[in-house]
Amino acid sequence: MFKLQPISDHRTVADSVLRFFKLKPSSTDEIAVLRGCGCGCARLDTDSSTSHENSSMNGSHSTPMATMPKPSSCATSWRGIESESALTNFQSINPSTNQIMASVIPSTLVDYEAAMEQLQKSYQTWSIVPASKRGEIIRQFGDVLRQVKQELGVLVSLEMGKGVSEGLGEVQEIIDVCDFACGLSRALNGSMMPSERPRHVLIEAYHPLGVIGIITAFNFPVAVFGWNAVLALVCGNVSLWKPSETGCLSALATNSILCDVLERNGYSRAISTMLIGGGVDSIGDMMVQDPCVKLLSFTGSTKVGQLVAVGVASRLGKHILELGGNNALIVHHDADLSLAVSATVFGAAGTCGQRCTSTRRLFLHESIYDDFLQRLVAKYQATVVIGDPLNPRTLCGPLHTTAAVSAYQQAIESVKSNGGKILIGGNPVPSLGANFVEPTVVTGLEHDHPLLHQELFAPVLYVVKYSFLEQAIMWNNEVPQGLSSSLFSNNMSNVFRWISATGSDCGIVNCNAGTSGAEIGGAFGGEKWSGGGRECGSDSWKQYCRRVTATVNYGSELPLSQGINFD
Repeated sequence: MFKLQPISDHRTVADSVLRFFKLKPSSTDEIAVLRGCGCGCARLDTDSSTSHENSSMNGSHSTPMATMPKPSSCATSWRGIESESALTNFQSINPSTNQIMASVIPSTLVDYEAAMEQLQKSYQTWSIVPASKRGEIIRQFGDVLRQVKQELGVLVSLEMGKGVSEGLGEVQEIIDVCDFACGLSRALNGSMMPSERPRHVLIEAYHPLGVIGIITAFNFPVAVFGWNAVLALVCGNVSLWKPSETGCLSALATNSILCDVLERNGYSRAISTMLIGGGVDSIGDMMVQDPCVKLLSFTGSTKVGQLVAVGVASRLGKHILELGGNNALIVHHDADLSLAVSATVFGAAGTCGQRCTSTRRLFLHESIYDDFLQRLVAKYQATVVIGDPLNPRTLCGPLHTTAAVSAYQQAIESVKSNGGKILIGGNPVPSLGANFVEPTVVTGLEHDHPLLHQELFAPVLYVVKYSFLEQAIMWNNEVPQGLSSSLFSNNMSNVFRWISATGSDCGIVNCNAGTSGAEIGGAFGGEKWSGGGRECGSDSWKQYCRRVTATVNYGSELPLSQGINFD
């Protein structure tokens, strides 16, 4: 039914990219043991003379390996951990093969305290660097990423499981944000307003907050860091990053590149600090509770996001939450069906359904319902390739963990027991590996069935028939999540109805484009259980600043506002 792509030799490729980024010694084939980060990055006791010229990987390099900028001897130099005896190492596991790529010793609370001290010191100097010079640092960061895009994209693909084209796209996303932020560094403008008092003027300005905390998820192990850190640094802040424990190798490589750029320009590596570790009394808990973290950006599940929101609010801190999505795509009777089919397939099956913007629900007008489903099934069968994420033809790689596979299987059983029909898919694919499943299309359940109101982080699409557009809009809005949404219609009246105040209640409201993915130029974020706040483009940079209103009296008298007299 589906096309399958067998898994290639991932171990050889993984060893190559890990050695390229100095995350594995050149002298051994044993699994590397890495230490959770302190100030700057982390330490791996590796041969500093490791050669990268002989690194071999699938696909061609955009830049010859000999001309690649090589990580410095301390590119992954983490501060040593003094009190690690009570901690249990965690592993970075390739979800395609379930092979361990590296073992990581978690950071400790002692590490956190030392890192925070260095962050506070580095902020004092970084915040007064002219914004244009900070922008130049970010430009250089983007340039290095361009040169190592192939290697880093492959590492993202190996560690997360997404197709290599999506891994490369994730790196490109940071590069694009760097370009955006570099230009922004010369346009962090405030405003000047007339005063009601003579010889007075009102001025608004934006100043950095201080330490920005960034907690990211496994599905975008590096891009979301770029959204936040690049803007935060350009605005004069310093960043503390806690990546997902299951996406930490990609994160280490990315942060090491940024730290190298900072160091080459004479700035402290502590400006971009990383700490890795989870569990009770974790680094994440400290970031939530610590008033020194002026803004905390959290990407993850709604359940954990609620705890983060309460914790940060209890100290009256600021937060940005990028949580779950239960995204609907509506296809009206006047839509371009070919366009809508393509958008649906990529949105539902791409990244194996593990984007927060993945298409979960599909509402089809009754007049095109049967025709569209026939086209949809044919498109799945013709274009969806399941298997090796390192093969450019693959659209659907593995689920990230065996727990995700279990959740997928439980959902399929619930569909069947509740009278739903599996139109295509619905099965694991053990011939490829333990974490591979078939993208699935489900019909026969009502729009308000509990299964359709829950986010399942897997490639399962629920299809529902509707009669008129108002009905579909109401169903789009009835779920607790509010991240992304899409309407396919060639009627401008419908388009503007959809994007109006009484249309979709999501943060992302697309027309004739799928729910999945977003350009960096626009602000990214959702409403309701999908979080709040905005990241990346537009004027999202303002969230990383404190807003100051200054009244300047350039006269010789002291008049009061609102006509109050005081002699």
